[in-house]
Amino acid sequence: MNASKKVKRVLWTVLFANIAVALIKITAGQIIKSTSMTADGFHSFTDGTSNIVGLIGIHIAAKPKDEEHPYGHKKFENLAGLFISGMLGFISFKITIEAFLRLKTAVSPSISVESLIMLVFTLIINIFVTVYEHKQGKNLKNIVLISDSMHTRSDIFISTGVLFTLICIHLGVPSVIDPVVSIIISCCIMHTAYEIFQTTCGPLLDHAIIDPNEVKNIVLTFDEVKDVHEIRSRGREDDMYIDLHICIDPDTSFLKSHELTDAIEKKLKKSINENMEVIIRTEPFNKLL
Repeated sequence: MNASKKVKRVLWTVLFANIAVALIKITAGQIIKSTSMTADGFHSFTDGTSNIVGLIGIHIAAKPKDEEHPYGHKKFENLAGLFISGMLGFISFKITIEAFLRLKTAVSPSISVESLIMLVFTLIINIFVTVYEHKQGKNLKNIVLISDSMHTRSDIFISTGVLFTLICIHLGVPSVIDPVVSIIISCCIMHTAYEIFQTTCGPLLDHAIIDPNEVKNIVLTFDEVKDVHEIRSRGREDDMYIDLHICIDPDTSFLKSHELTDAIEKKLKKSINENMEVIIRTEPFNKLL
């Protein structure tokens, strides 16, 4: 099974788990009239929506290179991540507006043992989903899975906050704490959106992915290389590009030069990442400079 199919399988598994969690939370929130729990449920529902966006992004990103896209379609995964970030930002804004409106007319939720059990149950599912998806994302070096796990991870903290709120109300704390916690939930969602935005923007803006000194130290282990400069890198862990200039003896034959660059490329891949494309330009070394 190729990497793309493995990623899709993970996303489908997480999608069904998120939908189940969302339905449980929203239903329970409506029954007990808890804005924080209902907000948490809609946030969980966006987890499922982000899974669908991720599936679409993975499907497009898996397309082979063509004349119009000689570097492939991998960046569609990053675009999917940006969409997830934007969607979270919108949900955060909506929850904040609703919470401020409820501050004026706070309704005390009807707390029951059943609702607390449902919330704890969904919290356990969220922990499983987050750990599973993040681990798979790291193993498969996939930015969509990692971003989506960050999205789902916020559910753990949010659900914990909602559980704390319901327990506080049950113990006699004023019901105004419910919309207040909804605002805190909104801030958590916005923070997650920002984290995903940062993670996905780097490759789109060709942010440097490798320390030039690390590349330089590896290249200079070859005695034939007198100098190395103009080291640039971009991409992601699973789709990396590095280009550099090396200076060699001007009397080096074309064949020896080719063999050298081929050896440098193999060592860079072995030392840094096998999923990289290396472009090396050779220049004559001027001893007088």
